[in-house]
Amino acid sequence: MRRDGGRVIGGVCGGIADHFGVQPLKVRVVFVGLAAMAGAGAAAYALLWFMCPQGDDTDPPAAGERRQGIGLALLGAAAMFVVAFLASGTPAGYLVPLVVVAIGAMLVWREVDNSTTGAGRTRPRALTWVRLAGGSVLVVAGLVVAVLAGAKNIGGLATSVLAVLATLLGVGLLTVPIWIRMLRTINAERSARIRNEEREEIASHLHDSVLQTLALIQKQSNRPEEVARLARSQERELRRWLFGGNQDPGSSLAAALATIAAEVEDGYGIEVDVITVGDLAFDPEPKKVECWSALLGATREAMVNAAKHSGERKVSVYAEVTDLEVEVFIRDRGKGFDMDAVPDDRQGVAKSILTRVDRRGGSAEVQSTPGRGTEVRLTMPRETARETEIGSRETVVTENGTAENGTAETGVPGSGMEQESND
Repeated sequence: MRRDGGRVIGGVCGGIADHFGVQPLKVRVVFVGLAAMAGAGAAAYALLWFMCPQGDDTDPPAAGERRQGIGLALLGAAAMFVVAFLASGTPAGYLVPLVVVAIGAMLVWREVDNSTTGAGRTRPRALTWVRLAGGSVLVVAGLVVAVLAGAKNIGGLATSVLAVLATLLGVGLLTVPIWIRMLRTINAERSARIRNEEREEIASHLHDSVLQTLALIQKQSNRPEEVARLARSQERELRRWLFGGNQDPGSSLAAALATIAAEVEDGYGIEVDVITVGDLAFDPEPKKVECWSALLGATREAMVNAAKHSGERKVSVYAEVTDLEVEVFIRDRGKGFDMDAVPDDRQGVAKSILTRVDRRGGSAEVQSTPGRGTEVRLTMPRETARETEIGSRETVVTENGTAENGTAETGVPGSGMEQESND
């Protein structure tokens, strides 16, 4: 930021010195050296003047520092014009108008800074208006002299064009502070409006979700399980809203698993922790849609079985996406069961999980031990779904170990997948 109360001319050198923690004298010497390089120092100073915002310092510069700054500014102007005169042989008469224009512009800019109303400042006085008028006159006079001096060597039409350009330049020099201030004001108003809209959105969301959930929790305070379910549901929804997880359930694997877990939680009053490593977008190709639908359907059934039969209040789901396949693990630490002791008429695991995934080219495995819980592992290759042939009559092995003839679905030759009966 430029210095405000402690500036000598525009506060640029002092602001740079304060920013880098060096003495202002060193910065001013650098600008003097740059001014001798075809006026680069003066151009850089002017740009920094109206591009950098004013600071809020109020301490005026010391008398010695002020004299030092003005002396170095005069030295830089002299060096700039001397080097330009020696390098190009430009007559001094062409340089005098430029000096007048520069002095007038700096006078106007400085008075505009001084006349800004705000904390610790006063409204423009008569002397301020006089200085603004004087600076404007210097700018106009310098440009007029420059146009008249250049008109001796060019034609009438070119003189008119030069006069128009000089007028535009003068207007620009005199109104630069006003336009910069307007731009900053517009940006500040826009930032304030955005912040206000964000606050309103947050307030609306909290009112529509969190506050209503808290009210429901108060009414259900005598039902610990219902309170836990409400709190869990609200936590999940708030995290999704805060961290940008409001995705369409059909857009990706992670979003679909999160949606399924939320539905099982709400429907069965349990807690489902989902961890996803990697993600993939679902392919709209029908065969692949069937593959992912089978995987997600089997995952849901595994969650529901854990919620209904495990006796545990928590189910863990872990999904990992690799370059070749997708693996999903559903685990609970509940009662477990003996797979060999499942009656023949209970085909929920076999048909809803194992057969569903295997039919689409994947694999499923259930590991359960009484008293130690159950883990279901589902795997689905990421290649195109295998083609199935319906109607071949072959001998297959049923789940109870007997052989019978029936209509079977066979996998891709050489895939190693077991055949299964449709009976």
